Formats: sequence, C-alpha cells, structure tokens
Amino acid sequence: MRCLVTGVAGFVGSHLAERLLADGHEVCGVDGFIDYYPRYMKERNLEGPRSWDRFTLIEGNLLTLSLTSLVEGVDWIFHQAAQAGVRASWGDEFGLYVDCNVLSTQRLLDAVLQTGNRVKRFVYASSSSVYGDTPILPVTEATATHPVSPYGVTKLAAEHLCSLYYQNFGVPTVSLRYFTVYGPRQRPDMAFHKFCKSLAEDTPIRVFDDGQQTRDFTYIADVVEANVRSATTATPGAVMNIAGGSRVTVRHVIDLLQEVSGLTAHVSYEQKQHGDVRDTFADIGCASQLMGYQPRFSLREGLANEFESIVALYGYKQRSIA
Repeated sequence: MRCLVTGVAGFVGSHLAERLLADGHEVCGVDGFIDYYPRYMKERNLEGPRSWDRFTLIEGNLLTLSLTSLVEGVDWIFHQAAQAGVRASWGDEFGLYVDCNVLSTQRLLDAVLQTGNRVKRFVYASSSSVYGDTPILPVTEATATHPVSPYGVTKLAAEHLCSLYYQNFGVPTVSLRYFTVYGPRQRPDMAFHKFCKSLAEDTPIRVFDDGQQTRDFTYIADVVEANVRSATTATPGAVMNIAGGSRVTVRHVIDLLQEVSGLTAHVSYEQKQHGDVRDTFADIGCASQLMGYQPRFSLREGLANEFESIVALYGYKQRSIA
C-alpha cells in the first residue's frame, strides 16, 4: 500500500512509519518540524524510516502545502500531525492549536475529496482529552465528551470533522482516541520522559497534584498496532478508544521506574495545572470487537524500554544500578 503519514518525525508518526515500512508498504512522510521541541530529536526519530528506500520525506506545513498532490494515489492516510500539549494550549497559543489541529485536518479531508475520494482509509489520531474530567470510569465511546483544555477542544473538533466527512461524503475515516501514550521517543514535555530524565540526573521528579491521580497508559507499539489494524479491519466511520488496559496512579509509575532503573527517585509534589484531569481509564471493548485490538505490553516492560532510551538519548552514565 502507498501510505501517507503526517507528523512523521514525531513520537507516534516515526514509529508508525517504521512499522509500515517493515510490513512492506511505501511511506511518504510529512512533517513541518514545528519548534515545540528540539529538531535534533525529530531528526533522530527519522533515522529508522530514512534507512528504507521506500520512504520519502516532505518537509512542509499542512496549512500551506498542496495537499491534493500529496494524497493523489495514496491508499492509507495516517493523520498523526498535531500541535500537542494540554498546558500550552491556553492563551495566545490557542490560534496555533486551531490551525494545526482543526484547519489542517479539514484541508487534508478536503484534499481527499478533491482527488476523487479514492483512499481506502483515513486514520485520525484523536485523544482521550476529548472526554475531560469525567467521573464515570471506564469511559466508552458513548461517554459524553466535555474537554477541559483548549487542546482537547481542538482534538474533538477535528474528530467531528472526520465523522462529518464520512457521513456526508463517504470518506472512510477512523478516529483513534489515544490514552497517554509512552515509550521510546516520547516528547520531552511528556511526563514519563521528564520522570526518566530526572531519575537519571538525580534531580527531583516534579509531579503536579498529589500523585494519586490515575491514568490508562498505552505503550507506543500497541498504538502502532491499533493504527495498522484500523487501516485493514476497522469499520469506516468508527471512533475507538486505544488504551493500555490498566489504571494506575502516578506514584505507582514512579515506584516501577525505581525498580526497572535501580535508582532512587526524589519527588516534588506541586500544584495541579489547569486542564489536567484527575483520572482516565478506557473501555477498549469497541476496538477489541471491531479489529481485535488488545494491548500486549505491560507497563513495567514499557517503562524499562523508555528509561533505556532516555539514557541513550542524553548519553547518561548510570550512577548506581542495583
């Protein structure tokens, strides 16, 4: 298949491109290299995809590129590109989130129509942020969506656009609501990346709130598997939760990190941030039924892999291994 992966230099996009290439597909990757985090990290993410002859990289912004030429002849579109970050989405930056998360999605969907709507699947990377701070857990896809951050609002708006283009024009969209993805190449603003870095540097791990908040953490390889399955087996128009299948506290995560690293953590508990939800936990029954999705990686295994990748990324020397 000919695949288009947007946000290909990012965390999920680069892993997905590698998987598609390993499966024998042709991949065109697009990335705007927005300076949300250092470019060298994104370039490092692309080392794997660039080793394949069937990979092509186009550097450019989805808001200005000619998207009709990009989607012409493409079988599968995996729309991973977005302006990320819950806490950064407030205030003056909101316009950037609207442009990158909503308008770029609309332009891509419209390009599919303009080229004859020949794609076999349009997979959109949505987020658990669309649910907000719901008291009813686990959440199903029928749970009411009430985002509590501007970021969540934009992700939900783009998800609605995908549903509208499916319902009105038959664009075969599938939206995947990711629950706290972690693993190697995780963005430096994300919690596990920061936790691992602080642990390796013997500096305090900063936790916003009391550490008893819970999350449904999803390993990157499971998210990639969900994307591949959604292109081949999921029903067009579907919206599905993609999660790790377990709900744990942040304190438990830190305990596990100490176990897998052999290091002692120093934790600073700080004030809860605007837009942060207290708990997340997903019912993945829909994804299991529609495409046989089941998470395969335990949190302990995934954390060990991420810690190892952080040590390699920054060139740390282990200070003490039990």
